[in-house]
Amino acid sequence: MDLFEFIDSQNQSSSWSVTQANQYIRELFETDVMLNDVEVEGEISNFTRARSGHLYFTLKDESSQLKGVMWRSAAARLGFDPREGDQVVARGNISIYEASGQVQLYASRLEPAGRGDLAVAFEQLKQQLALEGLFEPERKKPLPPFPKKIGIVTSLDAAALRDMINVLSRRYPLVQVLIAPTLVQGNGAPAGIVRGIQWLDGRDDVDLIIVSRGGGSIEDLWAFNDEGVARAVANAETPVVSGVGHETDFTIIDFVSDLRAPTPSAAAEQSTPDLADIGGFVVSAGHFLDRKISQLVEDRQDKVDGLTRALELLGPAYRLNSSRQQLDMFDQRLEAAMRQTISEIKQRQLIASTKLEAVSPAATLERGYAIIKKKDGKLAPSAKDLAVGDSVEIQLHDGTATADISEVNS
Repeated sequence: MDLFEFIDSQNQSSSWSVTQANQYIRELFETDVMLNDVEVEGEISNFTRARSGHLYFTLKDESSQLKGVMWRSAAARLGFDPREGDQVVARGNISIYEASGQVQLYASRLEPAGRGDLAVAFEQLKQQLALEGLFEPERKKPLPPFPKKIGIVTSLDAAALRDMINVLSRRYPLVQVLIAPTLVQGNGAPAGIVRGIQWLDGRDDVDLIIVSRGGGSIEDLWAFNDEGVARAVANAETPVVSGVGHETDFTIIDFVSDLRAPTPSAAAEQSTPDLADIGGFVVSAGHFLDRKISQLVEDRQDKVDGLTRALELLGPAYRLNSSRQQLDMFDQRLEAAMRQTISEIKQRQLIASTKLEAVSPAATLERGYAIIKKKDGKLAPSAKDLAVGDSVEIQLHDGTATADISEVNS
């Protein structure tokens, strides 16, 4: 039964089970683009590192709390040791843990807060453009399968440009390259990048635009976080590929462009086919198949998305992670119960020890009583056991004394 049949069957029923309701709510979370990749800043509380290696915590601020979990695979990549009270920024997706109906942040990254003014400005612009819908998948334009001419916006002196030309020559020597030279760093760089994009986009012979530069610090790459550059990429009618920095570097145009490549060389590679792979495949046949496949994909996209989500709900990975979380909860409860039992036993032992000590011979001697022993070592608990002239030993709490009996009164 696919997802659509499942939903239809629920609509025909008078009520849902709790599991079905939570599954549906989870789907709503996972189809919300804003919740699939979100950063949340807050203070860590209720932090627990389970024996399984998973991290469980709560992010809180002045008025709200949000439960969080980080699976062992992501926790192993942390560059610091999270602690109770730390101010952090967690990145991941927000969904519902079906077993308890609890909303959770499933964190894939965790880092200390306070990343500087540039990082704050980056996040503010990212959120603004996301709210305007500039990151939506529906806006992404498909790349031409066999581009005849590729425009590149970059610096003429950049080593990255030589790398891209080498990749293009090796993979697809049929393509022509048109360069829009510009500064890629400094105050004048954003305006130059915008002019290059607009110039290439205004031509009718450019099939694809690559905007690129090599790696560097956040300050070096800041021109590609400029709002004007981002909007020029978003407004371009020609498909745009971003290839800025290294694989770990992200700039604003990576989210706006039609395809984000991890490096300039990868941008050239992902923008062209490889003649060694396609052999004698005819260009016109490729265009024909592309149109047919695009139409088929467009017609079936919704159903494919639905089936993909249904498969995730039924997949072993999701169930395994849910079971692992339940196991961690049971483990915590068992450990707490054992600690409580041990504490109660120790308390009862302390009370019994105190009572026993109170009635011990030593305690009795300390209260002023004494033990009388006759010369033969026998105790004399009664006056009848003594006679005038007997020599006795008197045991006190801190020593002994010797005495002779001069008088006995019963």
